[in-house]
Amino acid sequence: MGFLAGSLDPLVLLPLLGVAAGVVLGFVARVNRFCTLSSLERYWYAGDATGLRTWVLAAATALAVTQSLAALGLANIEQSFYISSPFAWSGAILGGLLFGIGMALVGTCSFGAVVRLGGGSLRALVVLLVLGLSALAAQRGLVGLGRVHIVDNLALELSFSTDRSLGSLISALAGVDVRALVVLVVLCALLYWIFRDRGYRHQKGQFFSGISIGSAIAFGWWATTYVSRFAFAPVQIEAGSFVVPVGDAILQAVTYTGTLPDYGVGLVAGTLLGAIAGARWNKDMRWEACDDAQELSRHLLGAVFMGIGGVFAMGCTVGQGISGFSTLAVSAPLVMLSMAFGARIGLAYLLEGTVLAAFRRNEVGSKGAIR
Repeated sequence: MGFLAGSLDPLVLLPLLGVAAGVVLGFVARVNRFCTLSSLERYWYAGDATGLRTWVLAAATALAVTQSLAALGLANIEQSFYISSPFAWSGAILGGLLFGIGMALVGTCSFGAVVRLGGGSLRALVVLLVLGLSALAAQRGLVGLGRVHIVDNLALELSFSTDRSLGSLISALAGVDVRALVVLVVLCALLYWIFRDRGYRHQKGQFFSGISIGSAIAFGWWATTYVSRFAFAPVQIEAGSFVVPVGDAILQAVTYTGTLPDYGVGLVAGTLLGAIAGARWNKDMRWEACDDAQELSRHLLGAVFMGIGGVFAMGCTVGQGISGFSTLAVSAPLVMLSMAFGARIGLAYLLEGTVLAAFRRNEVGSKGAIR
C-alpha cells in the first residue's frame, strides 16, 4: 500500500479505516448485545458472569493483538497518550466515578449509546449530543479550566520509567526488562478467569463477540501507525474511544473546518452504520423515546457525567478499558475500577433506592435492568 504516499493523501484513508473497524464493532455489539453496564448489572444482580467474561475476552484479545503488532513494529503504541502522558491519577478516579454514575443513569456507556442509536433510540441521540458537547467543554471549554487544576496539575510524571505502562514501570523497578513477561502473566490470568467456567467454554457466539471486538479495537493501532508513516501532518496514534470522538463528530457535522475527519470520527460513524446493519439483521429496529420528563432528565444528567468524566479519565469503557488496557497503561485498571464503582453507586440508587447499597454485599436477585 506504499503507493498512497505518492498518489493519495494518506489522511483520506484514516477515517475510512476507522469506518471499517467501526462497522465490525457496531454490528457485532448490536447482534450479540455486547454492553458493559448490562454485563456488570447481570453479574451483580443475577450472578451471571457471561457478559463480563465476554467483555474481559475483548480486552484480553486487544492486549494480545496489540502487543503482537508492537513487537513486530507495526504499531507505535509508545506514542499513545495512554502511556506517553503523565499518570493523571486524580482524573482516573474522579473521571471514572463520574462516568460510571452517568453510565448507570443512562443505562449504557457512550459506545452502547452509539449502538442503541443504530437501532432507532432517540434517547441515545439525545445522550450522544449532550455527551459530545460536555466532552468538548471539558476538553476545550470552561470545564477544561477546572480540569487543568484538578487533573493535569496533579498528574505524576513517573520519570524513572520510559513510559506509563505496567511492564515498563515494573521493569524500571526491577532493573531488568520484563515487559514481555508482564504481558504474558496478565494475559494468562485473564484467560484463566474467562475459561475456568465450564459453561462459558461452549458459548461460541460469546467467543466470536469478544475476539471480534478486541481485534477491531487493536486494528486501530496498526491503522493510525501505518497512516502516520506517510502523512505530512501529525496523526494521533489511537485505537478507539467514544467520548471526545463523539464531540469531534458533532463538530465535523455542523461546521466546516477544512480538516479531514480523523480515525476516531470514522470509528464513531462506522459503529453507527454497523449497529444499523445489526439492528436490521436482528429485525429489532424501532423508534424509541423517553417515557417522561423524569427519564429524560436522568439521561441528560448521565450524559453530562459521562462526557466530563470520560475526558477527565482520558477514555470511556472502550477507550480505557480496552484500548488503554491493550497498552497495559497503568491508568486503565484504576479507571475501570472507578467506573465500576460509580456504576454500582448509580445502580444501587436507581434499583435499591439508596447509594448505601453499593457498600454492602449484594444478594443475587432478579432486579430489572435500567433502560
